[in-house]
Amino acid sequence: MPRVVVSVMPKPEILDPQGKAVHKALPRLGYTGITDVRQGKRFELEVDGEVTEAALVEIHELAETLLSNPVIEDFEVVVHEDVLP
Repeated sequence: MPRVVVSVMPKPEILDPQGKAVHKALPRLGYTGITDVRQGKRFELEVDGEVTEAALVEIHELAETLLSNPVIEDFEVVVHEDVLP
């Protein structure tokens, strides 16, 4: 069964307080060399049957209207056809 992954991230110009909090904690935990952290969301959608152009259009609409806030977030849709059971 194919899987479509929708990754949602804050737009670059939007402040990311959660990412900043994680970034600030890294040195206290002994992690160095990380220059920035941005936190986002990942959605995995299992698709019944083949991922057609029509299905992708519907998934993009879903991502734009339900999974993300297009005013402050960008999203990316990636199809994974070869998913192991």
